[in-house]
Amino acid sequence: MTQPGIEKRPLVLIAGASAAALALLVWLIYFNEQAFFDPQTVAFLPAVNAALNSASALCLVLAIVAIKGGRRDAHGRYMGAALGFSVLFLVSYLIYHSAHGDTKFLGQGLVRPVYFFVLISHIGLSFVALPMILSTFWLSLTQRFDAHKKLARFTFPVWLYVSLTGVLIFALLKIWG
Repeated sequence: MTQPGIEKRPLVLIAGASAAALALLVWLIYFNEQAFFDPQTVAFLPAVNAALNSASALCLVLAIVAIKGGRRDAHGRYMGAALGFSVLFLVSYLIYHSAHGDTKFLGQGLVRPVYFFVLISHIGLSFVALPMILSTFWLSLTQRFDAHKKLARFTFPVWLYVSLTGVLIFALLKIWG
């Protein structure tokens, strides 16, 4: 049996790492005045980000299909790939926004409140998703599959929503941006 203090340490580290990543993101987008990259050289990254989000979402769905089919190894590989695509997305997103800052939405009419609803829910849930994803992975890596399964029931839809709405936001900005 493990000591209670040992159990909290990984969760504290996950919470701290998540808070630091989110604080860095907010700083890069809203407060950083020095571009780390030339905006022209990273202009292609939003399309890459949409592709990475799409790949992550696909892997998430394939992972659910695999685990429901009793294929635990395939589930683990798909989840690892989903995490990898999401990590690459986060790095690419940080690079892009370190050069570009905030992106303005120029759409008017009914699409405007739709866009901002999607954007605000996407941002809010992304703040929640990161620690949930890391915690769910930690539980699986430490073979606490009962707790992993309980948390994954919440993590999966949040992660999938964030991934899919990331693609939708890209499309809306491409059309009306």
